Amino acid sequence: MNRRGNPWRTLSVRKVYDNPWLELWEENCLDPSGRPALYGKVSFRSKAVGIIPLDGEEHTWLVGQYRYCLNQYSWEIPMGGSPHPAQVLESAQRELREETGLRASSWQQILFVHTSNSVTDEEGYVFVAEDLEQGKPEFESTEDIAIRRLPIREAIRMAMDGDITDGLSVAGLLRLALMRGWGPDTTPVEAPPRGLR
Repeated sequence: MNRRGNPWRTLSVRKVYDNPWLELWEENCLDPSGRPALYGKVSFRSKAVGIIPLDGEEHTWLVGQYRYCLNQYSWEIPMGGSPHPAQVLESAQRELREETGLRASSWQQILFVHTSNSVTDEEGYVFVAEDLEQGKPEFESTEDIAIRRLPIREAIRMAMDGDITDGLSVAGLLRLALMRGWGPDTTPVEAPPRGLR
């Protein structure tokens, strides 16, 4: 891998907005050609954590909710935020319990990603949770969540077909499929992904 040095030069940094979830920074800099540039960066106060619960019958759980920023309904793996400097595994365990009621005794991190590295420094983590025990969800006041148990291969198909569009969910499900040699329960199609139709 070619690891080159930073060709950008930062001249000044100014916070222009913050709330309990994020900060927005305005940075004056020189771009790689030496020309003045203005960069906006979103810094989230939490790391993103996603969980793929998996039972002995190769079923998983998805959560569905209306996403305000998208103005549409979204099916996703259970997920949430890990406040700094909390441990991401502890946060993943909490989020799984809160959103599905599930507790797991076996955990494996399968993915680390930068979620949108042109505008944010956010880190994302995905875990597989196994050896599950069912309990009651503990929803937050902002959550109106539907819970769906389904075969893991169906969830993988949803990620491939564009029925799941959340980036952390898609990346986590496809990573798990590659790791375990699973393909989706679907016939290959020539149609473009849903967002391109």
